[in-house]
Order: sequence, then structure tokens, then C-alpha cells
Amino acid sequence: MKVLEKVSNFAGKTFAVWVIVFSVLSLLSPESFAWIAPHIALLLGIIMFGMGLTLTLDDFKGVVRAPKSVLTAVAAQYTIMPLLAFGLAVGFQLPAEVAAGVILVGCCPGGTASNVMTFLAKGNTALSVSVTAVSTVLAPVLTPMLTWLFASKWLPVSAGDMFISIVQIVLIPVVLGVVIRILFSRQVDKSVAVLPLVSVIGIVAVASAVVAVNREYILTTGMLIMTVVMLHNVLGLFIGYLLAKLFRFDLRDQKAVSIEVGMQNSGLGSTLALAHFAPAAAVPSALFSVWHNISGPVLATWWGKKDAEKTVGHDDHSKAG
Repeated sequence: MKVLEKVSNFAGKTFAVWVIVFSVLSLLSPESFAWIAPHIALLLGIIMFGMGLTLTLDDFKGVVRAPKSVLTAVAAQYTIMPLLAFGLAVGFQLPAEVAAGVILVGCCPGGTASNVMTFLAKGNTALSVSVTAVSTVLAPVLTPMLTWLFASKWLPVSAGDMFISIVQIVLIPVVLGVVIRILFSRQVDKSVAVLPLVSVIGIVAVASAVVAVNREYILTTGMLIMTVVMLHNVLGLFIGYLLAKLFRFDLRDQKAVSIEVGMQNSGLGSTLALAHFAPAAAVPSALFSVWHNISGPVLATWWGKKDAEKTVGHDDHSKAG
């Protein structure tokens, strides 16, 4: 078990590397990864079940303890990212499938990666986890509704079908995970350290499959979509940070809100795009998965180092005093 925990820890820390490596491999050898595509919904269900196992009722109590912070971050996530996605789709005159895909990932809740990034950035991890938990529970209603509102200009959107999909592949596995955590907390606590490995394998497999299925499309329009995805993520991080600053949250909360707003559950975006739109609509989510696992660690490391420098500077000043 100790070996598995070490492997899991290593996989979690080098997450971005594996996403990039396997995305490149799937571009070079699509036939090696395309077979995963029919199983993407199952993979996401396993990832969400793992997320449920890491949650406790205390994570949802954060809404009661710090309602302003949690509700502001959730509201920001479900307004800033869909609006940015719509603006970028119109501004770049994206093809219909790609526009719908960009909007879909913008309407998704936060993923567990945001909790890890907030921790590395020395932000308020408890707030981050609460926001992810609440936004995930709200996803069956808000993601289909917002996708219909913003994407139906390009493609027909069945909010009802999307609601059923999210309940099946997100809400039920998460709730099941939470219930098992409550009933068998001792056994779950022993194995929870291995869950990052499961998440990494699952998300890498999802991203690789989407890249493999859309290889030709990515080779012809990849740079355009990547530019839009990068702008979407970076603007989300920046506006989320500014909003938290405007509300006069402390720095740890500002970091958490920024990361929660800017980082989406791209695995869910890929799954829903393949199920409800054309395969090309899954490309923005796959590239988002690659990019936000680069920008997130870079931002988290920079913030973490700045905090460390402040602490050292404060200690030196205290000693001098």
C-alpha cells in the first residue's frame, strides 16, 4: 500500500506532464487510444466516485461557515466562464461544433484539480473543496441550462438529456462516494491516498481518447482552439482573482476563488460533448485539460513561492527586531 501511495503522490504532482505526454502520443498513434472513447462516461463516473470518497459532510458545511465566499465563488464560476466562452466563440467566429464545445466546458463545474492547485498555491483549500462540492451538486441543473442558453445559437441543445447524463455520470457517483465514506470511513481513510492515481489515469485516458478521435481536426484547427482555450482559462483566473479582491476577501480566499473560477471539470465537458454534440465539440475540453494542467501548476507554484518569500522575509525581520 505504501508503494501505491508513493506512486499516487508522484502521479498527482506530475499530472500535467502525463496529460501532455499522452496527448502527444495519441496524436502520433491515434489507433492506440481511440478504443477508449466509448468508455469515457464510465471513466468519468469512476473519477467522480473517487471525488465523492474524498468529500465529507464538513465540506458542504463550508456554505454555512463562510456563505459569502462559497456562494460568490460558485456564482462567479457559473457566470464568468460561460460569458467568457460565449464572447470568445463570437469574437473568434468559431465553427459551430467548436463554439458549442468551448461554451460547454465553460458551463461545467470545477474539478478536483483546482483543490490541489489551491493547496499548492497556499490558498484556502477548505474553501476550494466546498466550492467544488457545491458547484458539482448544482451541475445537473446549471450546466445544461447555461449550455442551452449560450450554445443553442450554434447547435440544438437538449437540456433535459444533458441533465440526465450529468445525474448519471456525476451526481450519482459523487453521492455514492460520500455515502460510502460516511458508512466505511475507517476503510476509506486507509485507501484515500491512492485516489489521485485513479483520477490521473482516468483524466489522462479521457484526454487521450478525445485527441485520438479528433486527430485530423486538431491538426488543422488546433492552434485556433488552443488560443481560445488559453484565453478562456487565463481570463477566468484573472477575473476570478479581481472579483475576490473587489469583495475584499483575504489573499488565501482570493487564490481559491481565482483557481476555482479558472479551472473547469474538462473531463465532464469531453464526455457531454461526445454524448450530445459532434466529436469535434470535445476538442476544446481535451485541450482545456492539457492547458489548465500547465497554467494551474505555474500559477500555484508562483503564488506558493511568493508566500514562502514573505514568510522568510517576516522571520528575518522578526529576528532583526
